Amino acid sequence: MQLPVKATLAEADALLSAMDAALPTGGEILRIDATPLRQFDTSLVAVLLHARRVAETGGGRIEIVGAPKKLADLARLYGVEALLPLSEPGEQAAPASTAA
Repeated sequence: MQLPVKATLAEADALLSAMDAALPTGGEILRIDATPLRQFDTSLVAVLLHARRVAETGGGRIEIVGAPKKLADLARLYGVEALLPLSEPGEQAAPASTAA
């Protein structure tokens, strides 16, 4: 799944719906490509945490690749960086923590 260029509070409901439709079950991984992101706010962190929670409930997980540094900074600011498997462009995704 590819994130849009803009992911702010105004787009959060649509993004939640798209993520819910794409979320894996049964041990599958949903790879989320964050490379296109140019404009986003803290609501994206909430959307990604929701996606992680739903995926893990169904036995799957998410992997977020191409994350802009600002997204990693927001996750760190809110103390949830260990919960979001973020990797910046050119990095491999870090393993997701199972602690909630």
